[in-house]
Amino acid sequence: MNNPYVPFKLPIINVTEETDIDYTFRFKSDINPQNGQFLEISIPGVGEAPISISDFGDGYLDMTIRRVGKLTDEVFELKEGDYLFARGPYGNGFNLEDYKGKDLVIVAGGTGLAPVKSIVNYFYEHIEELKSFKLIIGFKSPKDILFNEEIEKWKNKINVILTVDNGDENWKGNTGLITKYIPKINEEDYNQTEVIIVGPPIMMKFASLEFLNNNFPEEKIWVSFERKMSCGIGKCGHCKIDETYVCLEGPVFNYTKAKNLID
Repeated sequence: MNNPYVPFKLPIINVTEETDIDYTFRFKSDINPQNGQFLEISIPGVGEAPISISDFGDGYLDMTIRRVGKLTDEVFELKEGDYLFARGPYGNGFNLEDYKGKDLVIVAGGTGLAPVKSIVNYFYEHIEELKSFKLIIGFKSPKDILFNEEIEKWKNKINVILTVDNGDENWKGNTGLITKYIPKINEEDYNQTEVIIVGPPIMMKFASLEFLNNNFPEEKIWVSFERKMSCGIGKCGHCKIDETYVCLEGPVFNYTKAKNLID
């Protein structure tokens, strides 16, 4: 019988510096996860943490990691040829079939872009599977923008709106909170539109309200919870909200469920 707590090695293929505190690590891997799932990554003697899978393909997977503490300090010292340990993938992800043939709107704030990056890349390569695709991305400042080169590439096929809360003297793009750019959807388009919102909790709250205030149906909104998921298999209870284990039923939830998940 396999022990679900025993991790496996993930060799590092390369490391991309996105910002001063956000690096994307590409690992050699045959894992075929669901979009939006996560891994528990670890370094023995240092610690373990849940990290979203930001992209994956034949023989590799990517994780975009922010330097925020003891474990990630050590992860940022790793380089090509090194490895870390991982368990998973875990959780309930996004089902791409829910969005095919629809008008898709993705609203992503800050590092919330990472969990949906694989969805964006999939539909970029299969744009004919959507009626339309609008991607609204917000960051605190220009220096916090992730995936700059890919964002520019996405603009070739996707309606991309990129905004920053606070620009600088060199910033020529949009400024203002991400909610400023959320579209008004006509009632006759409700049934053919799906919305994904991922980012900090306060951002997801007000972005969702922008759609709901336009009478957009709750069941057409999907969110992903960034929450401390320690074991990943519903045993430790760290991620539990009332009777819901986020690591098992989430991190992806329909808004009809998510609206009641309050700490």
